[in-house]
Amino acid sequence: MDLIIIIGSGAVGKMTVGQELMKITDFRLFHNHMTIEPVIEIWGYFNGAAVNKLRDVVFDEFIKSDNVGMIFTYMWAFDEQSDWDYVKYVTDKFETTGGTVYYVELVADQAVRLERNKSENRLKNKASKRDVQVSEERMLREETKYRIVSRDGEIPFKNYIKIDNTNREPADVAREIKEYFKLPDKVITDVYRMIKIDPIKPQEIEILHEMQIRSFMPLYEKYHDEGSPAIEPIEKLKAREEMNNRKYYFITYQGARVGAVNIGHRTGEDDIFWISPIFVDPKYQGKGIAQAAIHKIFKMFPEAKEWRLDTILQEPGNCHLYEKCGFKRTGEEKVINDAMTLIDYVKKM
Repeated sequence: MDLIIIIGSGAVGKMTVGQELMKITDFRLFHNHMTIEPVIEIWGYFNGAAVNKLRDVVFDEFIKSDNVGMIFTYMWAFDEQSDWDYVKYVTDKFETTGGTVYYVELVADQAVRLERNKSENRLKNKASKRDVQVSEERMLREETKYRIVSRDGEIPFKNYIKIDNTNREPADVAREIKEYFKLPDKVITDVYRMIKIDPIKPQEIEILHEMQIRSFMPLYEKYHDEGSPAIEPIEKLKAREEMNNRKYYFITYQGARVGAVNIGHRTGEDDIFWISPIFVDPKYQGKGIAQAAIHKIFKMFPEAKEWRLDTILQEPGNCHLYEKCGFKRTGEEKVINDAMTLIDYVKKM
C-alpha cells in the first residue's frame, strides 16, 4: 500500500491539492481534519490522543483494503522530535506492506495563506476554522511557536519534493506531483473493485487454453510468431501449471472469467517475479481490466522486490499499458522475425 504525505503550514493548500490529486490517481484522501473535527465535536475541544487513535484505526483498516494508496495531510513542526517520530511511525506502517511513501512539502506566502484560510472549500470541510479571526490567530501563533517549513536539505527522504504553490492552482500542483513521482494513471475504481485474481484449478486448464487461443490469435495472425501462446499446446500449459514456482490465475470481472495471468519466479530469485503471460479475452478489452489486474497482482505479492515481463515492440498499446503501471524498458531486445521484436520491462518495488 502506497502513501503520499502532504505537509505544510496552515492554509497552504494541503487538503485542496490532495482533493485534486485524488481526481487524477487512485489514491484516496485522508486529510488531517477528518479526525480532528469529529473529536472536537464530541469532546468540545481538541484531544490529541483520541485523534491519534482514530487515525490508527483508519490507517490499519485502509491498509487491508483493495485501494491503491492514501493521501495523508499533516502539519509537521520540524523543530519537534515527536513530529519526526510520528511521520516515521506512519511511514513504517505503509512501507512494511511493501508500499512506497512519497513526501510533498507545500510552501506559500503568509498573505496568500491568510486569504486561503477564508476559502469556501476550507470552511466547508473544517468546522473548527469557521471562526476566521480565531483560526487566523491560531495559525499565526503556530508559525511563531514552531518551525513549519523545512530547511534546504533537511528532509532526507528519496521520494520528496518541495513546491511553492503561492501563485499556482491546486490542479496544476497535483499534476506536478503525479508527474514527478511517476504515479500511475487513474484506474477506473469500479473496475478495480470488481476484479478478482483467482487461482486456476487443474480441471479449468481447458477453459484457460481456449481463452488463451482466443486472446492471442489476432497477434499470431499479424506476426506469425512460432512461440505465440495462440498455438501453444495444452500440454505445455499443464506442465507450467505443475511447476512449483509458476502459477496460473483467472482474472474475473463481476464474477465472469475475462482473462488470465501466469506469475512465477526463477529458482534462486525468490523476490523477482515474472508476469508471463497476461491477457484479457478480446470481448472484454478496452475496459481497464488489464491495468487494474496488474495493480491487484502487485498487492498480492508484497514480497516482490522487482517485477519483469516482455511484450511486443510493435504493439504501442501494450507498451503504454505497462508503462502506466510503472514498468520501464530495460533496453533488452529480441528479434523474433522481420515483423516482431520482443522488449523487456522491469518495475522495481
